[in-house]
Amino acid sequence: MAKYKRILLKLSGESLMGDQKFGISSEMLDYYALQIKELISMKTQVAIVIGGGNIYRGLSAESSGIERVTGDYMGMLATCINGMALQSVLEQNGVYTRLISAIEMRQIAEPYVRRRATRHLEKGRVVIFSAGTGSPYFTTDSAAALRANEINADVILKGTRVDGIYDSDPEKNPGAVKFDNISFAKVISMGLSVMDMTAFTLCKENNLPIIVFDINRPGYLARIVGGESLGTLVQ
Repeated sequence: MAKYKRILLKLSGESLMGDQKFGISSEMLDYYALQIKELISMKTQVAIVIGGGNIYRGLSAESSGIERVTGDYMGMLATCINGMALQSVLEQNGVYTRLISAIEMRQIAEPYVRRRATRHLEKGRVVIFSAGTGSPYFTTDSAAALRANEINADVILKGTRVDGIYDSDPEKNPGAVKFDNISFAKVISMGLSVMDMTAFTLCKENNLPIIVFDINRPGYLARIVGGESLGTLVQ
């Protein structure tokens, strides 16, 4: 039995690259599809937000001469490409999905309508939210926090390369100390990087817990949804 009945899974675009320097790895798509399929077998309702950093990063656009707003919209389109790729592989694995875009593009995705998205979840379909919030100056972290609150998710599961939140970067400091549980207030006071501040504040104000975990450990996702204390819980 699943502890969490409805989750929002936040994946970075970079997580789709695998060992590549950019683009989408078919091996990583297959890996994520199987992890998500396991959640569906547990009767958990799954919504997903994916970044677009493996294709285009809006925040770095200005260095190439592209204005910030245009660059952000380009980044939103990159998330749609990632969403389409994940949708395709999920459906090849027998998982019903709906791709929903905050920017209207009727030929490939449904427009975002909160009640319709919730109904898809209730019917057991995986809902992939793409195009961020549909507005510039907001990251996909903010989109994840916004959508999770709108659909009344029980938790945000943020998949990263490390197995939780540490007091310093564990990839640079071997002596970094991991937190099993931490409060929103302590994360802010210590200046720890969990999500961008807009997203983090939205979760804090609405008492929406966040679990940060290592997405590249097979089975971790299902074990967390099943109630095991893995990664770091922020509440």
